[in-house]
Amino acid sequence: MSKDLWVNIDQMDKDKVKIHGILSNTHRQAARVNLSFDFPFYGHFLREITVATGGFIYTGDVVHRMLTATQYIAPLMANFDPSVSRNSTVIYFDNGTALVVQWDHVHLQDNYNLGSFTFQATLHNTGRIVFAYKEIPVEVSQISSINHPVKVGLSDAFVVVHKIQQIPNVRRRTIYEYHRVELTKTRITNSTAVEMMPLPTCLQFTSCSTCISSQINFNCSWCHRLNRCSSGFDRHRQDWVDNSCPDETKDKMCDIVDTTYLYPFTTTIVAKTTPWSKEATAGRDAPSTSHLPTSVPTEDDTKIALHLRDNQVMPADSAVDRVPGTHPLHTGLILGILLVMLIMIAGVLITVYIYHHPTSAASLFLIERRPSRWPAMKFRRGSGHPAYAEVEPVGQEKEGFIESEQC
Repeated sequence: MSKDLWVNIDQMDKDKVKIHGILSNTHRQAARVNLSFDFPFYGHFLREITVATGGFIYTGDVVHRMLTATQYIAPLMANFDPSVSRNSTVIYFDNGTALVVQWDHVHLQDNYNLGSFTFQATLHNTGRIVFAYKEIPVEVSQISSINHPVKVGLSDAFVVVHKIQQIPNVRRRTIYEYHRVELTKTRITNSTAVEMMPLPTCLQFTSCSTCISSQINFNCSWCHRLNRCSSGFDRHRQDWVDNSCPDETKDKMCDIVDTTYLYPFTTTIVAKTTPWSKEATAGRDAPSTSHLPTSVPTEDDTKIALHLRDNQVMPADSAVDRVPGTHPLHTGLILGILLVMLIMIAGVLITVYIYHHPTSAASLFLIERRPSRWPAMKFRRGSGHPAYAEVEPVGQEKEGFIESEQC
């Protein structure tokens, strides 16, 4: 079975096989690759992925330093450095229905003498994912993870944007990993393969009735405001919370006429989505041991929902009840405003006077007491798109992202 799952790129159309020059000659680099088909990953359709030299594919939208943290497809994530050997290459092949990415004769940077690794990941347009291993010179569990994470499996996460009230126009993005598949490393040896079949999720349902009555081991809920079925844990989590869907879905009722058109983010109805069941050459393994997500509102949901309600505009009916003159401004408040305005005007006039009269007593007083050395603020100019070369630097901040525990 493993021989059948291995894709021999040497026998494929030479025009479609591409050897990535940059990835084949650098360390800790990542490059975007466009797909010729829609690849369903955890129910979300991808047309672009990011191939990394470290033996994995990044599936997130935003490229940042923490590529190895989550949102990955990793046949064998490790500290591979294709630049240490002329025979090391990163190859990919797209035939219109599947994408094959192969790490060919790559070596570990911190242990070159272990030998070369050859393995590949195949992404099918049905959502099926195949990891195939041709050359694994050492047991995967023995690979050091000091300088680079060592992972085998899948992961996905959603990003929540938080506004920082103290700093206007600045937002903090927090990454929450909601599901992960970890494969047994001891079973990854020479001439082995792992086949993962996608399972259905709530995102495939396009009407309230089918969503509520679904029996797919997920707590599916229908949000009328978004016209979407979800468990509350997917990449559209931000929209789900911002539109108060956790509060709306508590009653589990379809009190609004069902609509059958698809949500803009969904391009087609998918029969199979995620999470994943996995099948190896030795037989079918048990599903992922990670906890399945549910749509029960968490404490974070409540806080976000309350924050949104506080910032919403007052309803029109409550505004009608207000009659002019029922809430007059207090005299003390008016006097306070006038006092602040007088102080501001006086400060402006004094500044203008000092500027035009540098030899006045007030100007000399300030000049004599100015600091001899003003503090200098130094900023380091960073790249607008951090490269994989900056993944998880030791002792440095991580580009404003915060990695959270698994949901």
